[in-house]
Amino acid sequence: GPSNSEGASKVSLLKKVPALKDGDFTLAECTAILLYLSRKYNTPDHWYPSDIQKRARVDEYLSWHHANIRANAPKTMWIKVLIPLFTGQPLPSEKLQEVMEGLSTSLKQFEERFLQDKAFIIGSEISLADLVAIVELMQPVGVGCDVFEDRPRLMEWRRRVEDAVGKELFFQAHEMILNIKELSNIQIDPQLKEHLAPVLMKMMK
Repeated sequence: GPSNSEGASKVSLLKKVPALKDGDFTLAECTAILLYLSRKYNTPDHWYPSDIQKRARVDEYLSWHHANIRANAPKTMWIKVLIPLFTGQPLPSEKLQEVMEGLSTSLKQFEERFLQDKAFIIGSEISLADLVAIVELMQPVGVGCDVFEDRPRLMEWRRRVEDAVGKELFFQAHEMILNIKELSNIQIDPQLKEHLAPVLMKMMK
């Protein structure tokens, strides 16, 4: 149901997604959820390594990610599809340009500081750091802002992530994001529009 409902507050005090309910245990925040699941299901070591220094590298990326890649990449989807859908009017092109400039700076840091000449963020094997990064970077792709274009090192990293996850699963996981433009054809409940429009506009200030 709606994330702002009373029922949602029983899963997440912040009434935001993602949120996890595992029996009587509830948990919010995507990174915390990923770490919880990796520990509970004893996933292969490369996802969140037992080696203290490799694990610290995953933690380092996850800490940097929120204020950099995540601070910009999802905004492309809000600017190009979601805000026009809920408000009925497009945002100025300058707003997208501003976000893309910020994202470009973050991608340069990502390549030079984290990826360097390695196959994956922490070395020769994929980790949770790569998963968190790729999911964010597929959002601009879904709205026509191909961040991999003219960035061969970044494109090769993406291909390695696809191969490591499995291409079928990779595109299945990103199917909704890659087809998000289709949302512009759906009818939105007027009351929902009235409720969300000011919230979305505030987010983009």
